[in-house]
Amino acid sequence: MRKTLFITLGAIVLIGAIIAWLVFGPATSFTEKRYFLNIKTGSGYSTVLKQIETEKIISSTAIFNFLAKRIDYPQKIKAGHYEIKKGMSVFSILRMLKNGKQSPVNLVITKLRTKEDFAGLVGRKFECDSLAFISFLNNQDSLKKYGLDTNTIMTAVLPNTYTYYWNITPAKVFTKIFDSYANFWTSERKQKAGQKGLDPQKATILASIVEEETNKNDEKGNIASVYMNRMAKGMRLGADPTVKFALKDFSLKRIYNKHLAVESPYNTYRVYGLPPGPICTPSEVTIDAVLDAPKTDYMFFVAKSDFSGHHNFAATYEEHLKYAKEYQLALDKWMEKKAAKDSLETN
Repeated sequence: MRKTLFITLGAIVLIGAIIAWLVFGPATSFTEKRYFLNIKTGSGYSTVLKQIETEKIISSTAIFNFLAKRIDYPQKIKAGHYEIKKGMSVFSILRMLKNGKQSPVNLVITKLRTKEDFAGLVGRKFECDSLAFISFLNNQDSLKKYGLDTNTIMTAVLPNTYTYYWNITPAKVFTKIFDSYANFWTSERKQKAGQKGLDPQKATILASIVEEETNKNDEKGNIASVYMNRMAKGMRLGADPTVKFALKDFSLKRIYNKHLAVESPYNTYRVYGLPPGPICTPSEVTIDAVLDAPKTDYMFFVAKSDFSGHHNFAATYEEHLKYAKEYQLALDKWMEKKAAKDSLETN
C-alpha cells in the first residue's frame, strides 16, 4: 500500500515537474538570440496562434494555447512589436503579450531626398504601410496644423533617431519629428535666419542644396554664401543638385545641357529663387552653416582639380572659368586613364 502511494506521489511529482518545465522552462524554437513578433491591430486570437505556429516561434503551440486560455489571453489581444528572447518560457511570453509590453522601434533618419523615400522608410519600420504614410504627407488638410504644405513638409524632417511603438499612426510618427524640428528652431536660430532674409523653411531648403553640394563642413558656409549672393543680385541659383532632383535621377555624375531643359520648379537653372521645397533632409550642422555663413563676394565655386572634394571659390566669372578649366582637364585625364584601364581588364 505504502509502495503504491509512493509510486503515485512520484508520478504526480514527475507530472508536475514536466508541466512546470513546459510552462516555465525554455520554449522558443528559433536559433537567433531574439525574434520579433508583430501583432497587427485588430488581430484575433486565432490569427495570433496561427502566426506563432507558422513563424515557428515556440516549440509547442498546444502548450501555448492551453495556458493562453487559462489566463484569458484570447480576450485581451494587444497589437504591437514584441521581442521574444531565445529561451523564454511560454508563461513569460504570454505575460508579455497579455500586458502589451512591446519593444520600442527606432526610426533612424539620415539623408532622405523625397517624400517617397520617407514613406518607404516608415513603411518598413511600422505597422502603417508606405501608402498610408505618403497619403498623410500629401494631404494638405493634415499638414495645415504644422504650418506646412506638400512641398515644405520635408523641411521639418531633421536627421536623427526617433523612438516609437510599432503600431503608431502616421500622424503620431510625424508629430514627434515635427516637435524635434520646433525645438531645433530656437529664437536665436530664427533671428539668424531673419538677418539673412530667410525663415526656417527657406534656410532648410538652402541647406538641402548645400548638403548635396559637399560633405566638407568647413566649406558649407562659403557655398551657402554663393547662393545667397546670387539671390541678392537677382540671379538664378544654377545649382546642379536641383536638376538631379527635378529629374529624380540621383545617379547623374555630370549635368549636360539636355538636363538643364527639364521643366520643373526645382530646376534652378530655369527658375529664380529657391525651389519650393528641400531636395534632401540636411543635417543640423549644414543648417547652422547656412545660418552662420560668412559675408563673401563669392559668386561661383567649382571642385578642385585634385579631386579632394574641396572647392575653389571665385568672385568673378573670369576667375571661375580658370578654375573650371583646371578641373575639366583633370577630369578628362582621369576618364581617359579609367577607360584605358577598363579596356585592359576586358581584354
